[in-house]
Amino acid sequence: MLIYMSNSTQQGRSTPLHSVSVAGVVVREDGDVLVIRRADNSTWEPPGGVLELGESVEAGVCREVMEETGVEVEVERLTGVYKNMTLGVVALVFRCHPVGGVPSISEESTVVEWVPADEAVAKMGDMYAVRVRDALADGAPAVRAHDGKRLVA
Repeated sequence: MLIYMSNSTQQGRSTPLHSVSVAGVVVREDGDVLVIRRADNSTWEPPGGVLELGESVEAGVCREVMEETGVEVEVERLTGVYKNMTLGVVALVFRCHPVGGVPSISEESTVVEWVPADEAVAKMGDMYAVRVRDALADGAPAVRAHDGKRLVA
């Protein structure tokens, strides 16, 4: 019998610590995608952030997109689950469509813009570009892992 004991179990905790984030790949009727340039690290990403305790997943997506972009969205469907193997962050990514608001920057974003999907993918690093590609694809949600910079097997 194989018994797995995580580092956190060895340090007195019974379960590994993970955090959950949510992101929205917001797609307009014309196919353009809403992207942000993050204020803290200047990377291009779909808007998103940490899910709060007591908050539903869908409400978290809507809140994060609104806070970072000024755009009100409606969640369509889950398109991917992504785990940062280094940090223990599990990201749930949803395809959304806009229902109101005006794109505007925030404390978390220095640029907010609608761009064609191929341009959105080109602006982003691998771990975020794949989230946009997965959100634009049909089929079951993708399940992927990365090290914070690149996808891992």
